Amino acid sequence: MLYYFFDYLHYDLRIPGTGVFQYISFRAAMAIITSLIISLLLGKKIIRYLQRKQVGEIVRELGLEGQKEKQGTPTMGGLIILAAILIPTILFARLLNVYVIIMIVTTVWLGFIGYVDDYIKVFKKDKAGLAGKFKILGQVGLGIIIGFTLYYNPNVVVKERLPSEKILVQQSSSASVIDDIRAKENVLYAPKAIKSTITTIPFIKDHEFDYAYLIKWIGDDYRRWSWIIFVPMVILIITAVSNGANITDGIDGLATGTSAIIGATLGVLAYVSGNTVFANYLNIMYIPNAGELVVFIAAFVGACVGFLWYNAYPAQVFMGDTGSLALGGIIATFAIAIRKELLIPILCGIFLIENLSVIVQVSYFKYTKKKYGEGRRIFKMSPLHHHYQKLGYHESKIVSRFWIIGIFLAVLTIITLKLR
Repeated sequence: MLYYFFDYLHYDLRIPGTGVFQYISFRAAMAIITSLIISLLLGKKIIRYLQRKQVGEIVRELGLEGQKEKQGTPTMGGLIILAAILIPTILFARLLNVYVIIMIVTTVWLGFIGYVDDYIKVFKKDKAGLAGKFKILGQVGLGIIIGFTLYYNPNVVVKERLPSEKILVQQSSSASVIDDIRAKENVLYAPKAIKSTITTIPFIKDHEFDYAYLIKWIGDDYRRWSWIIFVPMVILIITAVSNGANITDGIDGLATGTSAIIGATLGVLAYVSGNTVFANYLNIMYIPNAGELVVFIAAFVGACVGFLWYNAYPAQVFMGDTGSLALGGIIATFAIAIRKELLIPILCGIFLIENLSVIVQVSYFKYTKKKYGEGRRIFKMSPLHHHYQKLGYHESKIVSRFWIIGIFLAVLTIITLKLR
């Protein structure tokens, strides 16, 4: 809202200084600051409210050290995260931008599903919460909406890279960074943006892959049917990453800190993808209007970091499914919007390994029970973070080491833009 207000002050009333809201970098900075303030101030009030209502976590007996101390810790703290994301986004982002609308819908949609699950667990005293089939149905529904919106909306476009002569810029000791970047590149973009299902693929020279190629066998008009591949891929990614974040949320600060690292990385990718100069320099596709997503992801990072104030060990509040489902869904939708979803296995490696540890553990247990009459386990417990707890590692050490791995994966994700 403030963007449009200051836009009016700048262009219609010509008030000096109001043009600063035209800069994405400024609005992103304001979003992250506002998000942090909301997390810190609102967080304390929400925690007190949850304590008064006795909205405490029901902890299952898993034989883990420090588990009993968590009993009764307020949950549904994801409400803090949702507020700290949505309020700054509404204040500082361009709300008519299709990408911003998609992210707001994702946040509210999955936040609501998580809230219903937490409500059933806490207020209805049903440990099972919302039935898994309804969670999946909600995630699939969101995937369908996001998939078709990205596929059909006329404002979701890319600009193709075209070979061109090198731009010659006079180099001098006072030359700007942008001039230096332009001088080094020989790739420009077509003047007209187009609808396309191309995406970024890591470690490949041309760096792009079109989902439509998978159905090329249909005939010359195969591109008309590319949604058959694109939409199910969107559904799969949103469901997988959302559940991955949900599974990772098992010890204090793990999912929150990991999500902040992933969010910061996605912010970098969104900025360079939505900026002609930097996209040209990195030789990646340019996505018009995607730069506005930087404002949203800044609020996302601020919300995660602010929530850590209360969620770091020993946690004063748990995010519950209200937060974890939303965090994973936001990350997935954001990556798809900036055409970087194929980088998710690297960037979200923590979520991936946590998911796989559960799948492998359950599958192996069922297989050995059927074959030998007794189920056997690969890990002492799944998800993976519980395995390390069983080995005797303190949860704060596990979280710190997972964060370090997350930072390593984040850096690797960014340098894939040049490693091909």
